Amino acid sequence: MISYLQVDNLSKRFGEQLLFENISFGIGKGQKVALIAKNGMGKSTLLRIIAGKDTSETGSVIFRNDISVGILEQDPILNPENTVFEEVFNSDTPILKLIASYEKAIRQNDNQTLEKLIPEMDSYAAWDYDSTVKQILSELKIDTYDKKIDKLSGGQKKRVGLAKVLISNPDFLILDEPTNHLDIEMTEWLEDYLSKSTTTLLMVTHDRYFLDRVCNQIIEIDEFGLFTYTGNYAYYLEKREERIANHHAAIDKARNLLRTEQEWMRRMPQARGHKAQYRIDNFYKLKETASQNINEKKLELDIQGKRLGKKILELDHVSKSFDGHCLLRDFSYKFVRGEKIGIVGKNGVGKSTFLNIITQHLQPDSGSISIGETVVYGYYKQSGITFNENDRVIDIVKNISERIELGNGKIMSASQFLEYFLFTDKQQYSLVEKLSGGERRRLYLLTVLMSNPNFLILDEPTNDLDIITLNVLEEYLRSFKGCLLIVSHDRFFTDKVVDRIFAFEGDGIVKDFPGNYTLYKNKKEEEKERLEKIEKEKKQQEKTVIPPAESNKNERKRKLSFKERQEMQQIETDLEQLNAEKASLEEALSSGLLKPEELLKKSERIAEIITILDEKEMRWLELSEI
Repeated sequence: MISYLQVDNLSKRFGEQLLFENISFGIGKGQKVALIAKNGMGKSTLLRIIAGKDTSETGSVIFRNDISVGILEQDPILNPENTVFEEVFNSDTPILKLIASYEKAIRQNDNQTLEKLIPEMDSYAAWDYDSTVKQILSELKIDTYDKKIDKLSGGQKKRVGLAKVLISNPDFLILDEPTNHLDIEMTEWLEDYLSKSTTTLLMVTHDRYFLDRVCNQIIEIDEFGLFTYTGNYAYYLEKREERIANHHAAIDKARNLLRTEQEWMRRMPQARGHKAQYRIDNFYKLKETASQNINEKKLELDIQGKRLGKKILELDHVSKSFDGHCLLRDFSYKFVRGEKIGIVGKNGVGKSTFLNIITQHLQPDSGSISIGETVVYGYYKQSGITFNENDRVIDIVKNISERIELGNGKIMSASQFLEYFLFTDKQQYSLVEKLSGGERRRLYLLTVLMSNPNFLILDEPTNDLDIITLNVLEEYLRSFKGCLLIVSHDRFFTDKVVDRIFAFEGDGIVKDFPGNYTLYKNKKEEEKERLEKIEKEKKQQEKTVIPPAESNKNERKRKLSFKERQEMQQIETDLEQLNAEKASLEEALSSGLLKPEELLKKSERIAEIITILDEKEMRWLELSEI
């Protein structure tokens, strides 16, 4: 396999905090690699160092000389003065510059410029590329081309940044949480796009379905070092458990052996000459292994909400519109204790508006909302909370409450509660500005749960949380006795937690579906297939009800001549042979074994085959329609 990236002995500190030390790994051409680590261990920093946007204290990053590298950061750096169109096509690549000029001429209806550009598009064979560019922009719902970047929301900027890096089509793609701010439909498109792409990929993501279906290798960084797993997320989970079990067994064995060696060290001081020095050295190595902590510190949520009465929340014929656009139409529902509902739908369809209505941050246009007297909301907003960067972490909690009642007779101090959420003593007295994005989310979650809510509302809670924290949060939510309402594009999270779906399908329509997201999606696809089948049968029936004369005319029109039938058969044979030769050439080109002159020759031949295939496929389609 051709090496595209080699990382050797990278180390990085943030102030006094060590993020990672002596990290080494390599990535070969065509690999799709996910990086997994707890929040605060420097995943985003590592990606930035690899992309050349940050520096390490030690170590080196070496890319293959002739490849291009693109990065999508969690908060993409875009030119605020550019329009969306200018930013997306801001590239030095000649073919992208050409496509930008062509698209601009189309938008301005500049026929004179188009006459000059079309031959250039032909010479660069840019039409397929242009089609891919349009598909990317369309799927990511980027259509406000003339809007300035500084007028976009955070989510819109992330999508523009993603479109820009995908359109640039680099050989090596680095993505930091690419699914944040994408709705489920966009996430599934990106999942399919990347899984089919030949681009080499290194990414950080918390979306486990996405990770499982896109990546073929996982790199995990934890307190004990770096571990590589060749396989998808399901394989990683299995092998990680094996690794931890083996690690624990090795420590137990070392501890048992250490007791014997300690006895030898105490009883035989006179034997410590040069002959026994190897045993003394082994003793200290053994002691180091045996002293490792095998009890991994875990976040265990056990916060009981306040008692919930019989009446919870009732919505009666509620409607809401903005600027003539209906987001909620005549919606009624009575919530019952213990139900867990997931809200799904495209961005901008009204999901967050619905949450603001039921929490009375927004008034409906019509209909009524009745909230039970015992309801205590815990509202985790997508926008999060704005912390004072110069506040200490412990002061954030103390400003809310010095003592936290867990609802089960237990009381914790602010410091104990922070420790419960895996904030060490040192982190508690650190400034907020030193927290990672995931640690800030964990602190925000902590402040929401402090009130012992019995009705939890979570708007995109999975953004920036590491997979370890997500697993714990999922288990807590599954055992939560109150009501739960979640907006999330994380399908794995939704499938694991919810038992009912509110599907926002546009134009104010909300469908109530009993089951999780995957069941809802499967049902929707079955319905789509059923309707397509009905439509197909209908068209078939229409074709059969043709007057005899017209039928004979059509039959004569469809009939191929002997020469045309021979041509069609020959084309089918040629296509089979050409595709076989193309597959063989692709395998040879990716082997890394070809000499430069062979590489050039085979590259030229595969370009010829692609052109011939296009011509023959077009002719076959023409004949098939006669």
